[in-house]
Amino acid sequence: MFDYIFVIVTGGVAYHGLTHFNEDGENDIGHLLFGSIALLFCLRVLFVDILQLIG
Repeated sequence: MFDYIFVIVTGGVAYHGLTHFNEDGENDIGHLLFGSIALLFCLRVLFVDILQLIG
């Protein structure tokens, strides 16, 4: 159950971080950095722990 909640939360953080624009219409490096890190954790838990495709 924890894995499913973790994937949903980190997926939301990744989506927000990668699609966020500031008032000038540009991306912030901090949002892109933490969004990509959250995406990596989300995909790792999804593929390894939930779907058991890798490892």
